[in-house]
Amino acid sequence: MMNTNKFPWPTFLWVTAFAIAMGYLETTVVVYLRALLYPHGFTFPLAPMPQSLALAEVLREAATLIMMLGVGILAGKSKSARFAWFIYVFAIWDIFYYVFLKALLNWPESLMTWDILFLIPIAWVGPVVSPVIVSLTMIVLAVLIIRFDAIKKSVSLNYKEWIAMILGSLILIIAFTWDYATFMKGYSLSTESMLKLSLIYIPQKFNWFLFCVGEITIVAGIWMFWKRTLNLKTLN
Repeated sequence: MMNTNKFPWPTFLWVTAFAIAMGYLETTVVVYLRALLYPHGFTFPLAPMPQSLALAEVLREAATLIMMLGVGILAGKSKSARFAWFIYVFAIWDIFYYVFLKALLNWPESLMTWDILFLIPIAWVGPVVSPVIVSLTMIVLAVLIIRFDAIKKSVSLNYKEWIAMILGSLILIIAFTWDYATFMKGYSLSTESMLKLSLIYIPQKFNWFLFCVGEITIVAGIWMFWKRTLNLKTLN
């Protein structure tokens, strides 16, 4: 007989509230940084930043990921569910980070405005719309896993689906780092030189081709997972 457990709405709502709150916290940190470093508004090239502050930013990003992972581990009952909750928190956090930036600073000017997205291991850059698209894709995958896990209790991605997810993610990472990596060609990768070069780097062109390939690959993995689990649900 099919397990008819309902979607875990209480957990879903609390995790959503936590992710939105994290998004606001992230936004306030950026508001303070921009008030100090970009009093006339954020733009490329980046303003000079002490090495100690740059290190603090990298560690803050790492700490944020640990916090999200912790929520996933606490909210999920299985490995797949923990993964789903983790990417769900990440996606909601990322979307509301931009929502609150728009509310507090009226930035970005448009969805095509360039932003620096991440600093580990090198700078990830892209138009604001690109991480938003990735986040929406993550939400779809997370909700599907959480929903089917509530029904089956042991649902998980198979190796083909994992390959699609991992390959697509790697392609997306290349897309986000492509412009900065191209700019860095021929230069030393020491921390000091990277900080100096970041002060003259201006994004030129986002690799939309790679981005679309990565997104299509991930969506294909999501479709395979949905079809397989839907069949399992029907059979039960």
